[in-house]
Amino acid sequence: MATVDVRGVSIAYGDTGFPAGRPEAPTIVFGHGLLFGGWVFRAQVAALRERYRCVTLDWRGQGDTAPTRAGYDMDTLTADAVAVIQRLGVAPVHWVGLSMGGFVGLRIAARHGELLRSLTLLDSSADAEEPGAAGAYRRLAWVARLVGVGPVLGRVRPTMFGPAFLADPAGRPVVEEWAGRLGRADRSALRKAVLAVADRPPVDREIPGIAVPTLVVVGADDVATPPERAERMAARIPGARLEVVADCGHTSPLERPDVITGLLRGFVAGA
Repeated sequence: MATVDVRGVSIAYGDTGFPAGRPEAPTIVFGHGLLFGGWVFRAQVAALRERYRCVTLDWRGQGDTAPTRAGYDMDTLTADAVAVIQRLGVAPVHWVGLSMGGFVGLRIAARHGELLRSLTLLDSSADAEEPGAAGAYRRLAWVARLVGVGPVLGRVRPTMFGPAFLADPAGRPVVEEWAGRLGRADRSALRKAVLAVADRPPVDREIPGIAVPTLVVVGADDVATPPERAERMAARIPGARLEVVADCGHTSPLERPDVITGLLRGFVAGA
């Protein structure tokens, strides 16, 4: 992956460049969810790169972006993303955010709408974390810092992936890849990222000001950011479209890649 230095941080990003013969093609920027990296969108990037420049970002201390002493909160990550978009000179972009990437996307759309052509929110929420779930995230952060995520993978797996995907033998290599990547992550950085998600403030009062076309997608079996949160979020964003994906949990780009790619293809083209 390439890196770009912004705001004193070196952010790792993937970039397909402009499609051959299409130097005017719009750019899609993908922001990944907690415990993943830009690789989570590889199926969508492979399918869309013929018509769009596709850029994937890795958040601080996740994927290939090195850990930092601080700055894992959603507002700082939003500032990072804004700076990368501006440095690459690709605005306005189509933003596609999964979970944590959606938390960032909401803030960009509400505060820096001029940088966006459209907003897609996958398995995300505008609310603060529920108290019970926040406590579970904090315990995960503590274990991850002390001994790594291995001992708690059994608990985390059904939060990240839906039951249909976990029961499908075809999903096993993907889950194993995810676990392997997670096992190599920096423990301290992982703890900070988890706490940033657990302690994030809500943005539900900001999102009625979003003025770009918005698509909200949620897995019907998502337990991390359940469909009712997606419904509530979509209802507060003017003109937002809501899609619920059957037999899908929290990580829809990996669990139902063809469905997500199809939704993105149609929505981005129309936006």
